[in-house]
Amino acid sequence: MKKITYQETIDKICLFTIIICTIIISILIIGSRLCPNDVCLFRTNPHVEKFSWGDRTVNANDNAFILDFDRPVSQESVEDNLEIEPPLPGRISWAGKRLVYTLNNVIPYGRNYRLSLKSAREKFRGKEELGAEIEPFIGQFQSRDKAFAYVGSQGEEAGRLILNNTTKENQTILTPANLVVSDFKFSPNTEKIIFSASEKETNQEGVRDLSIYEVTTGLSNDSTTKIPGQLKTILGQDEYLNNRFDLAGENGDIIIVQRIRKDDPTDFDLWKIEEGKIPQALNADGGNFIITPDKSAIAIAQGEGISIIPLQKQEQEQENDSLNFLPQYGQVLTFTRDGTGAAMVNFNTDNPDLRYTRSLFYVNNQGLEKELVTIEGSIVDCKFSPNGNNLFCLLTELMETENQFQEKPYFVGIDIESQKVIPLLALPHYQDIKISISPDGSGILFDQLVTESNLRENTPIENMPAQELFSDSAELILDSRLWILNLPSPESPQASLQELPIAGFKPQWSP
Repeated sequence: MKKITYQETIDKICLFTIIICTIIISILIIGSRLCPNDVCLFRTNPHVEKFSWGDRTVNANDNAFILDFDRPVSQESVEDNLEIEPPLPGRISWAGKRLVYTLNNVIPYGRNYRLSLKSAREKFRGKEELGAEIEPFIGQFQSRDKAFAYVGSQGEEAGRLILNNTTKENQTILTPANLVVSDFKFSPNTEKIIFSASEKETNQEGVRDLSIYEVTTGLSNDSTTKIPGQLKTILGQDEYLNNRFDLAGENGDIIIVQRIRKDDPTDFDLWKIEEGKIPQALNADGGNFIITPDKSAIAIAQGEGISIIPLQKQEQEQENDSLNFLPQYGQVLTFTRDGTGAAMVNFNTDNPDLRYTRSLFYVNNQGLEKELVTIEGSIVDCKFSPNGNNLFCLLTELMETENQFQEKPYFVGIDIESQKVIPLLALPHYQDIKISISPDGSGILFDQLVTESNLRENTPIENMPAQELFSDSAELILDSRLWILNLPSPESPQASLQELPIAGFKPQWSP
């Protein structure tokens, strides 16, 4: 019997390895040309490894997406062949094999989008010629539904919180019939609404003993919160009256409530409410307040100015932690989305020449303070455009009649850079108007109330609500209507007004 030598064993192992490698290489070559892209075990053509918006629901805070490729590609061929339908104008930048597409404007809400890429080619380092074509890629994503909530004023909707989904063309009553809603705020992810409400029998003559609740909207894709109308009590009635509130924390999970002790009206403070924790007084008495966009601080009117109070101040041990204080302003109206700028009101109390006037200022974190307009009427409210370049305001003109002064409301747009004021719309009367700008900047939602003070002779008697509702100025609401002021855009350069077939008030767009 022939004895197998050590050298022969090594030769057989090498031959076997060569045969296996040849088979694998052949499979790779043939498979890359013949097998379908979606089922190939091995892929040799360049391809998109990851699309950051793939099958996602995006919102106004999402301003860029990323395409990651598995190898270097011809940037020019990718840029020439990348398509988005409907179009989303933007600019492209590169970091190696990664493409970053930054939108020029906030994404329009309520739309489905399709991204496609084909005919782009591989790029070899240091060579002029291009390699194989990229595998065709298709990605889909959508923007949030366009939706708003309001307090109903007629029939079974009176005093109840209503969600109107304009994208899906449906509406849902979110709160039970025994509660009369006073105010509400969407959580940043739109999954819930935090609201204050009173029981019907305690809602007399504008006096409200309010509790704080949360309710699910059904706008979430999460199976645990997609059912609308799930109610939860956050802060009940106790020895304090609950007034205005705002949301803080990363996802609105902290509630700041202005509270007054029932048996001692001088005990007036802001309280921090967090789930699972005992409510905490912040020792921050003052007037109107608003939470900063990063949800980490409170801007509150105190004395003759505005204080910026960090929410975590009470948990810090540094005793010399000073507050930011803006002595010349009496009210913060709104912030830009990124928190770098704010619209503030100076009541001009220290200037005898400007008595009975109010001035609107733009203030930013670089120390810029720019006066935009001074009027004798009221600066009711202002909202920044999504990019922060424009300010849309509801102002009033003070008009003297034979017996009294009247305020005539009107909308304006203000260019922050040029300070140009553009009239948009004049309204017939002013009564506790609430405004809300859509997150994509397409329009302003607002209400108009008919109360006892502005009741017109031709107001139909059938518009009288079955449930007595009161405005913020404690007037009986007889009727109400919602309107949308569609703002100028590249497609429609003129503002237009649209009346909605809805009886409601205090409207708010979802974020």
